[in-house]
Amino acid sequence: MISRRDAVLFGLASAAFPGAALGQAKGWSLPEEHKPRIVKMKGDVPAGEIHVDPNTFGLFWTLPDGKALRYTVGVGRGDLYESGSFYIGAKKSWPSWTPTKDMIERNPSAYKKFEDGMPGGPTNPLGARALYLFTPGKGDTFLRIHGTPSPWTIASAVSNGCVRLTNAHIAHLFQQVPLNTKAVLYPKRRA
Repeated sequence: MISRRDAVLFGLASAAFPGAALGQAKGWSLPEEHKPRIVKMKGDVPAGEIHVDPNTFGLFWTLPDGKALRYTVGVGRGDLYESGSFYIGAKKSWPSWTPTKDMIERNPSAYKKFEDGMPGGPTNPLGARALYLFTPGKGDTFLRIHGTPSPWTIASAVSNGCVRLTNAHIAHLFQQVPLNTKAVLYPKRRA
């Protein structure tokens, strides 16, 4: 039996956010299996953490009582995905974006024109919100958990290393996650 608290959390997670206000693609609808849902976590995981499983395209925002809110995400393609333990060092609404030097070197025709940056907005690759992943020794890793103007790319490995959610889902997660939250990105299984 689902508790009242879980029902409220599930309702919030499933609520339809105003897509146009978040730059969501018109004429596209999220498949039912990609909608957020409450799940039971395996093992003893503290509440208030982010866990990303790239093998199932799942981001888990851990809740009390061994539960989590599961979002479907997109992850980095090939060896661009970086696993590890991080913390949320910054949070930004409608963040600006600048491709990394590595991105420009890999694909100059796509990224060179943005080397001076792109302001935040509905066509920005970081989408409506971004959580910035830091490590204690390095600081900003240039990895992000962010929205996307291309929501059909979730549940796939197509990014340059970041974890992406629909704009509505990152907006919801963004409200829940405080600075300094632990974020664990698990390794990809080798094929």
